[in-house]
Amino acid sequence: MVAIPIGEVVPEPDPGVVVNPDRLSLHSQALLLACKGVVGPVIKRYPIHPQTMPLARHVVDGLAALRPGPRGIEREQVRLGGFRMEIVRPAGGSRALRHGAVMYLHGGGFFLCGLDSHRPIVASLARRTGLPVVSVEYRQLPDTSIAGSIEDCLTAYRWLLGHGADPARIVFAGDSAGGYLTFATALRAIEAGLPTPAGLVGLSPLLDLDHKAKRGYVNVARDAYIPMSAVRRMVRYGAEIDGRVDPMLSPVNGTLAGLPPALLIVGEDELLRYDCELMSRRLTEAGVPHSLELWRGQVHAFMSILPSLPESRAALARVARFVRARIEPETVARTA
Repeated sequence: MVAIPIGEVVPEPDPGVVVNPDRLSLHSQALLLACKGVVGPVIKRYPIHPQTMPLARHVVDGLAALRPGPRGIEREQVRLGGFRMEIVRPAGGSRALRHGAVMYLHGGGFFLCGLDSHRPIVASLARRTGLPVVSVEYRQLPDTSIAGSIEDCLTAYRWLLGHGADPARIVFAGDSAGGYLTFATALRAIEAGLPTPAGLVGLSPLLDLDHKAKRGYVNVARDAYIPMSAVRRMVRYGAEIDGRVDPMLSPVNGTLAGLPPALLIVGEDELLRYDCELMSRRLTEAGVPHSLELWRGQVHAFMSILPSLPESRAALARVARFVRARIEPETVARTA
């Protein structure tokens, strides 16, 4: 199979495009087994509830603190109203925000993770692109709703624009729930009359909050560790009002025609492949250039769990190329 070139619009996106059809690395196989044998069973049994969410976040933050910090970067802390951000640059990097930036929105089901857990992937993107990456630690459940998280991300974008960043040189990127926020924030920015960013990157993104639509999807039983029950509870506590979810909270239902080019990367057997395929179809209908990449044998958000995996490095290299193509198209064209 051949991957769809980044930025090319096709009449009918092929949902079966696999960019890594060859044998999996041993590290990737080990991660897959660990997710199926340990992580998945734990998530299925963990009672996701507003009272238990802080405990889960505390455990994840503690585990993240045990990892050695990424090398070759410089960090700058920023505090906005109610949340933090961290600007990560390659060590010795002198490029200012006006020269280009990535705004990274971490995953974690809208109640887990933050700057510490996602610093490795943020650092990798900074080193690969040579750009400052602004990592946003938006407010999460149970302190705010999913809509509140979107507003924080929009505030972060306003901050970037207010500090001299050129929207034509800004790419939004995020994994899982952060992939949702990537698209949702871009749509809110358009609604608010703000300039459109240069591009969007969704890594295993959640794009449709209608969990009922996924119930019959073949990957419900194939996903290595994300159970439908967890998605259902997350939506219940983060988006439901009187038992109903506003369809317009789902990026797949938004007015997509105004969005910039997008890159979607998802595991071939992931539950959220459903979301990516649906978004790909609707982006095509809206005339938005995009690429949908399926990765064989990879778990949900594999590149943010272990950015050092051979497959993660390959995926992040593709993300970096997409970012550079959006921010410096002439330079990439000359070096291609």
